[in-house]
Amino acid sequence: MAAKELELSEELSRSYTALKSEVHKVIIGQDDIIEQVIMTVLARGHCLIVGVPGLAKTLLVSTIAKVLELQFSRVQFTPDLMPSDITGTEILEDNRETGRKEFKFVRGPLFANIVLADEINRTPPKTQAALLEAMQEHHVTSAGKRYHLPEPFFVLATQNPVEQEGTYPLPEAQLDRFMFNLWIDYPTPDEEKAIVKSTTSPYKPDLQAVLTAEKITLYQNLVRSVPVSDNVIDYAVKLVGKTRPHASANAIVKQFISWGAGPRASQYLILGAKVRCLLDGRYTPEIADVDAVALPVLRHRIITNFNAEADGVKPETIVAELIKSAK
Repeated sequence: MAAKELELSEELSRSYTALKSEVHKVIIGQDDIIEQVIMTVLARGHCLIVGVPGLAKTLLVSTIAKVLELQFSRVQFTPDLMPSDITGTEILEDNRETGRKEFKFVRGPLFANIVLADEINRTPPKTQAALLEAMQEHHVTSAGKRYHLPEPFFVLATQNPVEQEGTYPLPEAQLDRFMFNLWIDYPTPDEEKAIVKSTTSPYKPDLQAVLTAEKITLYQNLVRSVPVSDNVIDYAVKLVGKTRPHASANAIVKQFISWGAGPRASQYLILGAKVRCLLDGRYTPEIADVDAVALPVLRHRIITNFNAEADGVKPETIVAELIKSAK
């Protein structure tokens, strides 16, 4: 890395420490989740956050948006939500200068830096497809015209794993667009006591912005320039290859997986490892960094079969076994 990049990486590590401190004024615990959401932002990815109601998924995303000083938009996904409700629509209005009626595009809530797609699995496939285009292409299309979204642009979606009535499961193609699939667990008893104390008192945290859109863009470019040794790339590709039943010699894969992860998983393993090493104050990722991001990258990309469901084998168990066998 050049001297300027080394200086920028040290600045990123300091900014991350300050950012965590600000987020923890509102969010108690959840250190791993906070780190992984920030990693997603710096890697130009998107994140799916899964957890039962009341675990502060929405609050976490909105707090991070404030600390990052980014334009934030929340969309509550419902079964009657149409694509134009999120992308925007054209309306007919009078042009005062010409006296004629003209179509004007009114931008929807997707035109923000951070978009919170709340309960994403509650909306029909047509609306999910419109969101998919925005996630992948960073633009929306209306009446044949293309409108570019502001940069940086991230979708942080939430999903309730318990209530399945009235939901539309996300297609694998859209799941694959999410860099990380994060599962928020219940807080510890001590954390829950702290949550109850802080949320039932007059205390209102004063959040300070740590990063701007311009800085985030600089850090995103820095992540891309981080050098990675061939053995780390080989390990990431090998780990992803082990998830594919037709190519893997692992018995647990052949028994419990129908479809393995695609090349996008290898890309996100390396990008996640790059970001993790920078946040930790290091300049090149190690195999341990790949292992650390393997679960959120692979969890939603391996499709388990009926045998796994019958035996209660979860993707977490399979990923842990694959990491062991890849050494």
